[in-house]
Amino acid sequence: MTLELIQGLLLAFAIVVILMPPYIRLLRFVGMGKQIREEGPETHLIKQGTPTMGGLLVISVVVILFVLLRGTPERGVVAPLAALAFVGILGAFDDYLNAKTGEGIRARQKMLWLVVVAGVAAFQIQGTYAITGILVPFIGAVTIEPWAYMVIAAFAIVAASNGVNITDGLDGLAGGTLVFSFVAFLLIALLNQPDQQPQIAFLCALIIGALLGFLWFNVHPAQIIMGDSGSLALGATLAVIALITGQVFVLPLIGSIFVVETGSVILQVAYFKLTGGRRIFRMSPIHHHFELGGWDEEKITLRFWIVAILSGLLGVTLFLSSINRLA
Repeated sequence: MTLELIQGLLLAFAIVVILMPPYIRLLRFVGMGKQIREEGPETHLIKQGTPTMGGLLVISVVVILFVLLRGTPERGVVAPLAALAFVGILGAFDDYLNAKTGEGIRARQKMLWLVVVAGVAAFQIQGTYAITGILVPFIGAVTIEPWAYMVIAAFAIVAASNGVNITDGLDGLAGGTLVFSFVAFLLIALLNQPDQQPQIAFLCALIIGALLGFLWFNVHPAQIIMGDSGSLALGATLAVIALITGQVFVLPLIGSIFVVETGSVILQVAYFKLTGGRRIFRMSPIHHHFELGGWDEEKITLRFWIVAILSGLLGVTLFLSSINRLA
């Protein structure tokens, strides 16, 4: 199994690296350039017109490779593949509108689509695994009603999708932190007891390889931007995998960067409204706060990567402690 994971990872990496240059040329030809918000940091204006929708190639390679190498997906892996594909379609449409008009899909419409996909995924996971309990760190297994589980599951999918989307604001930031998150869940899928989850581990390996190939072109200065096609879809898929492995309550630790980024936006907006215009951060999400404080983009990205690595290790450690307690 380890050999298959390595081969899948390397194959996904190689295919993305080979296909990305012509894909970037295609995006430039059809005018798929990112429109930068004027209210953002001035240093980002240089990125105006950088090809976007890079995530579409990533998710396409992952889905096609999985089907070619694994055949018809088993029920246990249908939900993450479906989340990857259907949320990716939503994100790609949003990227297209942004490039052509400067405005993406309206927030309410985007949220409605995410909620629908999340609800269907939650229903499919519950139907496949007939979940009656959920693991809570430091507490153990807690009995839960199916409807309550589906509410938690749908919330996790929507929250993770938006969290990754908010994080995707610096070159290499979202892609790198996602790599470390999927590495953590690959290990969890392999170590899960009583049954390992090789299909989930293999999907994680493909995503990791494809993301590494994408990062080859996305690190500063980026030749291509992930866009909503990648950030929304990969965030949703990460949450679905966390649900299938039974570690949804470990997800906030493994994805701590996404939690902090989202939290910074919520705090900024709430404080701004409550105080009549005062701010906690120079700008949110919080990576822009550090930018305006004088940190180089590369420094912010690398330091956030370090936090993501440590968070992934802590998440896996917490998972191992939980299963040892149950053994």
